[in-house]
Amino acid sequence: MSFVNATLQAVAAPAHVVGDESVYLPHAQESARAVRGEIVIELTMRHAGNRSITLRYELQGPADAPVVFVAGGISAHRHLAPSAVFPEAGWLNSLIGTDRALDPDRRRLLAFDFIGADGKLDAPIDSSDQADAIAQLLTALDIPSLHAFVGYSYGALVGLQFALRHPSRLQRLVAVSGAHRAHPYAAACRALQRKAVVLGQLQCADAQGLSLARQFAMLSYRTPEEFEERFDAAPEIVNGRVRCAAEDYLDAAGAQYVARTPINAYVRLSESIDLHRVDPADIRVPTIVVAVEGDRLVPLSDSVTLVEGLGTYGQLRVLRSPYGHDAFLKETDRIDAILQSALRGTGEKA
Repeated sequence: MSFVNATLQAVAAPAHVVGDESVYLPHAQESARAVRGEIVIELTMRHAGNRSITLRYELQGPADAPVVFVAGGISAHRHLAPSAVFPEAGWLNSLIGTDRALDPDRRRLLAFDFIGADGKLDAPIDSSDQADAIAQLLTALDIPSLHAFVGYSYGALVGLQFALRHPSRLQRLVAVSGAHRAHPYAAACRALQRKAVVLGQLQCADAQGLSLARQFAMLSYRTPEEFEERFDAAPEIVNGRVRCAAEDYLDAAGAQYVARTPINAYVRLSESIDLHRVDPADIRVPTIVVAVEGDRLVPLSDSVTLVEGLGTYGQLRVLRSPYGHDAFLKETDRIDAILQSALRGTGEKA
């Protein structure tokens, strides 16, 4: 039942469907069918052996439309954007909609919650594990192949692994702000963030530790130029302590993250970024690499190395943005223009 390459030691067990929430919209909206569901798979993980894993997914779009898998950073999830069926806000709202490249009336959009996102798996998680899980999800949903995989940040790492391990199931990859390895500077930043979590746990202040880790991460996601523009105000003395202009922003980011993220999920998915490594020369799927000047986590030099390794399969697009690593969430029109070009010709409906 599985298309997984056995030489890569990925499990090929059938998936067990746990639940499915399917809704058909009447009349003109019927093309925008939205489905949520869960399946249980048996997965041979690279560093953790055989595991029973529950995959939670969401699929939206016409049944006969080309399927595009979309994956984001480690805090992303299966719900991409509001729909008539599931109206709550998603994590990619501005890049999905009518006349966008990711238009659910013309393409069938598939996303899932990353392995480990629920915090229940306390084991090292490799980006290759995520790719193999996606392959099993496609099999369970009777989707032979993807017309495209669009990955942002951690999702780009998973996309590179999917292209490497399951090339027959993918026509093209768009990898935004993600490369073939974790840059040593970025890995060091994440290591310190995880130490902040551990320190919080030792002090019985779990939430504070996770909040601090997220605040450190926010500094690496953005750029000094953005902070200069937004927070160039004199410090204030509050209750006898000096408080800089950016602290309210950072505190809010930390609090929001703590409210939705299990500590174990953060730690294991952060580690997963650092475990990631592929040889670009082994990838034989057309790939567009999108890099951002000023990205402190994925330097332009790494994106160039990735594209050079991809050879004739790789193309590079470079954005200049004050938003650094988070540009894909802020420069939505520019990212959409790249996606429009990248996804053209993937069998979409006229």
